[in-house]
Amino acid sequence: MKKVITRFAPSPTGTLHIGGVRTALFNYVYAKKYSGQFLVRIEDTDRERSTKEFENNILDSLNSIGLSPDEKPINQSERGDIYQAAAQKILDSGQAYYCNCSIERLDQMRSEQQANGKKPQYDGKCRNLNLKKSANTVLRLKTPLDGEIVVRDYVRGDIVFKNEELDDLIILRSDGSPTYHLCNVVDDYEQGVTTVIRGEDHISNTPRQIHIQNALGYPDLEYAHLPLVLGTDKKRLSKRHAATSLEEYKDLGYLDSAILNTLARLGWSKGEKEVFYLEDLIKDFEITEVQKAGAIFDLTKLDFLNSQHMANLSHEDFINAINPFLSEIDININGHPKKDLLIESMRTSSNTLKGIALNLICYFNNVEEYDQKAIDKFIGNSDKVLIDLKNRISELEMWDEELLDNILLNYREEHALPIPKVNQPIRIALTGSTNSPSLGTTLYLFEKQEAIKRLDNLINFLHKDN
Repeated sequence: MKKVITRFAPSPTGTLHIGGVRTALFNYVYAKKYSGQFLVRIEDTDRERSTKEFENNILDSLNSIGLSPDEKPINQSERGDIYQAAAQKILDSGQAYYCNCSIERLDQMRSEQQANGKKPQYDGKCRNLNLKKSANTVLRLKTPLDGEIVVRDYVRGDIVFKNEELDDLIILRSDGSPTYHLCNVVDDYEQGVTTVIRGEDHISNTPRQIHIQNALGYPDLEYAHLPLVLGTDKKRLSKRHAATSLEEYKDLGYLDSAILNTLARLGWSKGEKEVFYLEDLIKDFEITEVQKAGAIFDLTKLDFLNSQHMANLSHEDFINAINPFLSEIDININGHPKKDLLIESMRTSSNTLKGIALNLICYFNNVEEYDQKAIDKFIGNSDKVLIDLKNRISELEMWDEELLDNILLNYREEHALPIPKVNQPIRIALTGSTNSPSLGTTLYLFEKQEAIKRLDNLINFLHKDN
């Protein structure tokens, strides 16, 4: 069996899109499943829009999420001589010709075709004129006039294209620069690629590229065209649905493993198993099980999987993961006297590392703002619960979680109050909101005098408003 080699070929015209990560992931996993190679090439022939900044972002993002290529990436912008030689080979074999049709003629031709209900395509006017190369000529491939191309696709089965519906595409522009299709085919061959895994928006490109392969005498490739990544409205994923770049999701505090887990499920699944890691995916993935229908990217699914992956981290790994987000808000977790209890109590307080980091602020800094809706709902105009419990807490000689829980329980029973009417006012005083661990734990996470001070602060705040 030949060695499997896949490739991911992004254009550096923007940051790495979440759909691109999914394509890279499936290429990586397929190669690794068969002990093959995963390669990357940068398709940077669009000199106006391509930048080194975006190229670096793409490569750094792939490396950071664990999808590193097995060889140094290549850049199409540095391979012009190779493409020129391939184009010359096609021309010398009689399978290409120069065309000097003007843009005006081509536009008029397409307009007339559309007006007559025909598919706009080049009519082959220059095909047999034997024109010489000039400053006004492009080089076109001689596409076979009859017959068909059958694309054997692991996802979609056989896809048949009639050659008569494919016109003679341009492979060299008038300035001598190669077009996307020629570069793509030559690079796949030069890199030894065996399997092309890419989005379904490339399906129409495939028969054209196969014709170039045939003209150059290159071997056949395997294909798999993945369903597009869609938003919840079933339209192509864009910024109106959610963040679209990998960098944004990492900055929001989503774990690499959770992002990969979510993306793997965009078009593929393994039974009822929802939570898995890259090594599981490599073992279980089957390209033929990828669905044809569009894959919907649902942020709630990412939130769920991220919470599961965070829960699976060891205590030490969780601290290492959240530390960069704490540093951004000038918090040093080691500065808390009960840091281990604090982390374990708060690590499920949000679906993201950034969210958890923000929830930890109140344990290091004074409460600057109270949740007014929570005050209206659980406190109203009465500070009786706050004063009563402050007095009881003040009398404690030992600051113990169990003793604190007992004080709260006894107070509720004495006054026949539901848990929220007792616990939530205290939570608001301590943290500014109602989002905290069990109240006994929350109180214990603060030193006694700090807890009393915060109760006093809320009492004073309520009096100020009245």
